[in-house]
Amino acid sequence: MLTEIAIADAYGAGFEFCAVEKINLHNNLESYCKHELYDISGKYTDDTQMSIAIAEFILSGEEWNKENIASKFVECFQRDIRFGYSEGFYNLLIQVKSGKELINTLISTSERNGAAMRSVPIGCLKKKEDVISFATLQAQITHNTRLGISSSCTVALAAYYGLQKKGTLEELRHFLQFEGFGEWDFNWKKRVSLSAYDTVSAAFSCLLQYDSMSALLKSCIELGGDTDSVASIAIGLATCFTEYQQDLPNHLFKMLKEDKYGIPFLKGLDEKLIR
Repeated sequence: MLTEIAIADAYGAGFEFCAVEKINLHNNLESYCKHELYDISGKYTDDTQMSIAIAEFILSGEEWNKENIASKFVECFQRDIRFGYSEGFYNLLIQVKSGKELINTLISTSERNGAAMRSVPIGCLKKKEDVISFATLQAQITHNTRLGISSSCTVALAAYYGLQKKGTLEELRHFLQFEGFGEWDFNWKKRVSLSAYDTVSAAFSCLLQYDSMSALLKSCIELGGDTDSVASIAIGLATCFTEYQQDLPNHLFKMLKEDKYGIPFLKGLDEKLIR
């Protein structure tokens, strides 16, 4: 799960808000492209790092409250500072000393996709009510809006449906609608903004079209816009469903430019999380 999220994130980051011409020329899964803003390639961004934070918190057994979760966000960032966060959130994470300070400083009224992009690991929880509770709690830290919370719950429930209920992609949309989280556009075809609505709609629209991770990843990039977040969510969810062929090219795993928190670390975390 986290390993594939990292690959999708790093690959998608090279196309984030780029020109259509770059996508047409280079969206072939042959290599990582350089990020338009940060001048980096083959490195994952905040999508993966915050998913790691969620996974580590779930495994820690700590009490579920916003301060403890926020402390894990701060810890994961400060031990491995990286680009990809919004400028304001990045500067806060640099400065704060604790989760409590982050919560007290942060204005948590965003309707962007940050809560959704880190929610796939929540689907590893065994009980549906825990999935909804934790997805809501972690979203409230940074995106305490109806859309922010709904986006987090939707992604987490989709992962839960595949992992715990052994549900099928064919029935996924019906499951989400039955649970009260079917508000998305499941036929999204436009460029994707930073909005949670756009991002979640795009991720599910792509997810439900394919059964090959390679084809899925390319389709997420073809939409343009916030490509790394769409790809991270869609590929992360694809790992939860047995219908999906796990055919991401091996060379993308080998070319990921991460050291301490790279592939071995991610695989180890995956093994603990999926037990």
